[in-house]
Amino acid sequence: MLRVHFSELDLARLRMAVRPDALWETVLSFHRLRENRAETVYGKWRSEARNRLNGEARLLAPLIPSRGYFPDFLTPAEGVIGCDAAMSALRAVPGERLHTELAGLPGFRALPGWIRDLAQGERRSLDRLISTLRAYHQAAVAPYWPHIQARIEADRVARGRALLDGGADGLLASLPPTMRWRAPVLEVDYPVDRDLWLRGRGLLLLPSFFCRGTPVAYRNPDLTPVLVYPVEHARCGLIPRPEQRPAVASGPGAGSGAGSAQTLGKLVGQTRSAVLLEVGGGCTTSELARRVGVSLASASQHASVLREAGLVHTLRQGSAVLHTLTPLGAALLRGGAPGERVFGVPAALPPVATSGRGPSGRG
Repeated sequence: MLRVHFSELDLARLRMAVRPDALWETVLSFHRLRENRAETVYGKWRSEARNRLNGEARLLAPLIPSRGYFPDFLTPAEGVIGCDAAMSALRAVPGERLHTELAGLPGFRALPGWIRDLAQGERRSLDRLISTLRAYHQAAVAPYWPHIQARIEADRVARGRALLDGGADGLLASLPPTMRWRAPVLEVDYPVDRDLWLRGRGLLLLPSFFCRGTPVAYRNPDLTPVLVYPVEHARCGLIPRPEQRPAVASGPGAGSGAGSAQTLGKLVGQTRSAVLLEVGGGCTTSELARRVGVSLASASQHASVLREAGLVHTLRQGSAVLHTLTPLGAALLRGGAPGERVFGVPAALPPVATSGRGPSGRG
């Protein structure tokens, strides 16, 4: 178990990552890549990613073991800015840190020569690592980035609501069951027994698509504290194939506010288009019913249809469920942007009986 110890100052400095972290997702996806489970969430992704790789997995395997420790320098804080910023930060890692963290890998002396050279600060080996990580990211992670962002944004919405309703205590209490808030300590399921004293530095909570089971933290307690935890995956949560992402039509009037809403109403019906509009930045089923002016059962049924069509993502939050837009749903609302690509558009949505109300008019 990992015990994260908070002070009052740490609670005040608790924060959520603003977006997915490119290198945390890259490294954790490599763990998922080597699993052989038959599953709905990662199964198709694993098969497709393996087909696109060109030797990167063989090179990375000694650096990122299937279980246990991997070097902290592989996931710099700049990963939340993007892959390029993360690679620049990786290039600037001091040689002493490379040596210390690589020496912590099991069987260090038996590692390939280029990794032992990397531990000695050999810059050509560092260039090789960066090139390999970038190639792996482009093949296995980048094609699915909009889907990853949507899942993580849904989790951020849920945590944000918990923070607004209950402050830092409410946020920490809302985390997945692998983490239990027993003030002033957050107990985390973890493969080893350790304590993390925040010492006024606060904690960055980082939801991750490719994290599975137990959360992950840096081994070095002197690094800025980060806790990476898995987002919830729906049963239908497999990652769509990137080659099945047709471009959303764009052109004059695309994404033009009221015109887009009127066109959407013709496609899916006025009530269901109002439901999609009101989901916006996230709402519960009861809030959705109140906003659109339909019964709770009707709001739930409309949300279910939109979810099956790939337009809405639903996340259970306590006794309620929280609905957010998927990238496809957001693109459909705004009519698409020039050159934008989104996940597979359904052939058709089932017809819906309208109430005569039309969209609520909220922007």
